[in-house]
Amino acid sequence: MAGLWGGRFTKKTDDEVFAFNESLTFDYRLFEKDIEGSIAHVVMLEKQHIISLEEKDAIVKGLITIKNDINEGRIEFSHDYEDVHSFVEAKLIELIGDAGKKMHTGRSRNDQVALDMRLYVRDEVVKVDELLLELLKVIFRIMSENLNTYMPGFTHMQKAQPVTVAHHFGAYFEMFRRDRDRLSSIHKRMNYCPLGAGALAGTTYDLDRDYVSTMLGFEGATLNSMDSVSDRDYCIEFLAALSTIMMHLSRFSEEIIIWNSNEYQFIELDDAYSTGSSIMPQKKNPDIAELVRGKTGRVYGALMSLLTTMKGIPLAYNKDMQEDKEMTFDAIDTVKDCIHLFTGMIDTMKFNDAVMAKSAMNGFTNATDAADYLVKKGMPFRDAHGVIGELVLYCIDNNKAIEDCTIEELKAIHPMFEGDIYDAISLKTCVEKRLTKGAPSPDRMREVLNIYKDYLN
Repeated sequence: MAGLWGGRFTKKTDDEVFAFNESLTFDYRLFEKDIEGSIAHVVMLEKQHIISLEEKDAIVKGLITIKNDINEGRIEFSHDYEDVHSFVEAKLIELIGDAGKKMHTGRSRNDQVALDMRLYVRDEVVKVDELLLELLKVIFRIMSENLNTYMPGFTHMQKAQPVTVAHHFGAYFEMFRRDRDRLSSIHKRMNYCPLGAGALAGTTYDLDRDYVSTMLGFEGATLNSMDSVSDRDYCIEFLAALSTIMMHLSRFSEEIIIWNSNEYQFIELDDAYSTGSSIMPQKKNPDIAELVRGKTGRVYGALMSLLTTMKGIPLAYNKDMQEDKEMTFDAIDTVKDCIHLFTGMIDTMKFNDAVMAKSAMNGFTNATDAADYLVKKGMPFRDAHGVIGELVLYCIDNNKAIEDCTIEELKAIHPMFEGDIYDAISLKTCVEKRLTKGAPSPDRMREVLNIYKDYLN
């Protein structure tokens, strides 16, 4: 094929150069957006009397036919074409003749690809948001059902204080809710139409860019033609948001992996979301969680790659920017798969309530509450901290928990201990008395769940 610039060149593009230069092998997925943008463009061209009504009708009908033929398998993408734009245009000219050659009037591939990518990413932002919403609904259900399911909370991977499954999962609800806020912000900021910017300096044709913007659901047209064709901030922002989502999923996956281990046994993963071993028949592996954790680096790589690609590019468009697509497409696919499968995994897993409660009772998770007990009796907190530290050391030496000590043993540590200490440091009390905003008590968690319920609705 002579290409879109055949008049300027006297020699055919070298086959290896063509293969290195082409993008149809990956930008084919933009074909519906390319057609959508082209339809809006030619409708505007006819409105502005740049092409005739008959030409517009023929082009629109032809483009719709091509879209349907591709979707139904009657047309296959041919690698004789450099990119999706030249492929669609060539098929249109084959189908309707010379009228198809007028479709590109008043635009460049630079603003065309900028539009296609923006339309595609805009849709994908919405799809990722919808997947996050489904994940949040599952987290909400788990929280609602586990207000009194006790478990240890950790700092430094050591047992710290008792919490509940509802409270622990609520932390991830907050993370994914922030992720949705980020996506909403990106969607708002990117929702401006670059079509009509031309190669970089607009055009002498009397285009109505605002009309096209409205047709395509944008807030308006971009205000600088050079920035319009060279802006990939929205891709970078989206990849950054996807990276943050993956970071949250990876942290959650790490905990699922730990909880699923023989040492913890906090949860049991459903068979449908686990795999076995080819040699060890007892194994039930948390492969989904491990793959989510592993694929996080893949999405980070896409972000760093595009940042590095864009950092040295002068205005306006440069061919380097073709590198935005493969990494963005791959990251989007990866994140969508990860959210979907992770949602199914936690939706079907079971909690071993007794094991979690027993774990929360061990490891001195009630030590802070024991110190608070003494403070309420009148002892300064720093002194109480020292007394409980001495008590913990005694318990370690004697292989027992604080609540297993007799009142005589406790009084030997400090005479301020009374019989009401046992209720004060019970697992139930330790959780239910934490009533500050954001704390794990069931009363506070019910308030939070009401807020989340309104949010989800």
